[in-house]
Amino acid sequence: MGMAVTATATMTTGLHLNAALNHNQTSFLGAPLRLSIPNPRPSLPSLFLNVEAKARTRTEDRQARHSRIRKKVEGTPERPRLSVFRSNKHLYVQVIDDSKMHTLASASTMQKPISEESNYSSGPTIEVAKKVGEFIAKSCLEKGITKVAFDRGGYPYHGRIQALADSAREHGLQF
Repeated sequence: MGMAVTATATMTTGLHLNAALNHNQTSFLGAPLRLSIPNPRPSLPSLFLNVEAKARTRTEDRQARHSRIRKKVEGTPERPRLSVFRSNKHLYVQVIDDSKMHTLASASTMQKPISEESNYSSGPTIEVAKKVGEFIAKSCLEKGITKVAFDRGGYPYHGRIQALADSAREHGLQF
């Protein structure tokens, strides 16, 4: 039968803490128990220690967007997927039948007909993207492909991606 003791602690903010301490609960395995009170006003240096760098890069964000798009867009034999990849130096486009895992047509700025027509040194421009769109549309129409599902690859539908899509539409592809 332990004796109950009531203790009152006053903090600097004026808060009162009433705690009933039991004589049997003042130690645990021989070590004394201490009542810890969180600091209501942390010092300024401890506020700035929680700054962290962004955990994901732009490429990882784009790949996450691309995987979300791929959940919705699938290439079939009747309507294959027009997939776009954009790098700093080149632009790549493929028409893919996902049911057979087969590439039906492709075009890129590395192919001679496109690279010889355009003279660019700092990467593909909107004009080059239009030529790639024209080339992929002609290649698809030669193989009897008229309808495709557009997969922008996680890139915003803007600039080179939009120019490529508009050019492919102008030259006969439907999407």
